[in-house]
Amino acid sequence: MTDAYADLIGLIERLHRRCLDVIKAEIDRHEIRDLNAAQAMILFNIGERELPMGELIERGYYLGSNVSYNIKKMVENGYVIQTRSPYDRRSFHVRSSERGREICLRLEKLFEWHSSQLFDGMQMEAELTQTRESLLKLESFWSSSRHTMPVR
Repeated sequence: MTDAYADLIGLIERLHRRCLDVIKAEIDRHEIRDLNAAQAMILFNIGERELPMGELIERGYYLGSNVSYNIKKMVENGYVIQTRSPYDRRSFHVRSSERGREICLRLEKLFEWHSSQLFDGMQMEAELTQTRESLLKLESFWSSSRHTMPVR
């Protein structure tokens, strides 16, 4: 294993935690106490759409049991509206409530501000575009069957 690959794996995990720290700070700044950073990120990824819960899991954002627990808490706290699928009674669809959309808007504004700081102040647009492309290739590789070692 190359040092660069091992470092990248650790960096991805640290970046995920740092992103949640940034979101938590924004939630705290608005004195929101009934929502955690992971739940806010779920809301952000739902956005304006209505999604089957399974799609949140399939997209790879969250573990299955965490999604169910977090959606349950967000329904209880009025951030998400959950309905049964009209086609499959075992499946649920979720969408952001008005309260949930307010969180999405706050995060969009925060991320837009971050983007302006990075692009204007640090001249990083080209680097971020290249990094995004590299991470998409890594995601594709990890999603494929090529990431498992053959059994001997």
